[in-house]
Amino acid sequence: MDLTDRKKQILKAVVEDYVSTAEPVGSKAIAAQMEGRISSATIRNELADLVEQGYLEQPHTSAGRVPSPKGYRLYVNELMERQKLSVVETEKLNSALHLKMEELDRVVSQAGKAVSALAGYPVYTATAGRKKFFARHFDLLPVDEKSFIAVMMMGDNRVKSQLLRLQLKLDTGQVPTLVNLLNSHFVNCTADEMSERLFHMTDQISPQMFLLLSQTVAYATDVLDEAGRKEVQTVGASQLLKLPEFRDADKAHELMSYLSDEGAELPTPDENASMKILIGPENVSKALLDTSVVVASYDIGDDMRGLIGVVGPTRMDYGSVTARLSYFAEGMARMFGKKDLPSKKEDSET
Repeated sequence: MDLTDRKKQILKAVVEDYVSTAEPVGSKAIAAQMEGRISSATIRNELADLVEQGYLEQPHTSAGRVPSPKGYRLYVNELMERQKLSVVETEKLNSALHLKMEELDRVVSQAGKAVSALAGYPVYTATAGRKKFFARHFDLLPVDEKSFIAVMMMGDNRVKSQLLRLQLKLDTGQVPTLVNLLNSHFVNCTADEMSERLFHMTDQISPQMFLLLSQTVAYATDVLDEAGRKEVQTVGASQLLKLPEFRDADKAHELMSYLSDEGAELPTPDENASMKILIGPENVSKALLDTSVVVASYDIGDDMRGLIGVVGPTRMDYGSVTARLSYFAEGMARMFGKKDLPSKKEDSET
């Protein structure tokens, strides 16, 4: 059932008042915002309808209303006004982004801290490869009868090596055969494909050779998995302690621990989307069910992409957060694409 324009106007007022105060919103507060355009009696009736339709919730019989996840979703999709950053905010973000000559991780971390300070919520950042990693060439260098150095050149020309301690004694005459097997069957394929090819070779070679091959392939798949793994950094987790929703120390500690220890499971945008907003129960993780997450992605070249996400209460100021993340993402993409940062004239207001 579609909402009338009046109901949408009232819902918008409730969301924005609750975001600002963290207190249930009553009909008098809405009437004051409407400046007499809608009577208090009409507002009360519309509020009751919005509760019945699931857009608002009433914590107590005599209390005002608060938005439900369904109400926040409608607000984000249809009612939220696009915000622009102030000159001060753009200068702070540009200052972080201009760490261009530093290594990528430091740039992303510093800019993430700037976003967290401006938004007042925890922020997580990550860089991840979109391409599939594979081995281009293998070599093995015997050290003694129970160890050798495995050398692997990856598809992006990086060379990885590690001393492998063997479970069986190594006959140096076996090394050329082992190298040939690796370069014949385990190059130009992903880690998953390596494991599948190894499985199919069980009956094709001797048990001793299979054990040596398995140990080398296990090392190679670990390297490839690590190369494609998303590395997540979280900043500003202590911001949660300032929010009324996290006055309960146990609740705050649980979420802060999750952000610190399980960052790899934090949401990411869909493949072809630059931003994603998850409200309350839309989050898959149990730890995030009472929060909202806004996450943006951006290209940083070399088949890599970056992520930045903001985690906060469901009464998050979605307009402000999305504006800041959009600016950050665009700035990072422009910077690593060797373009200029967004200008103050284009992306801020005085």
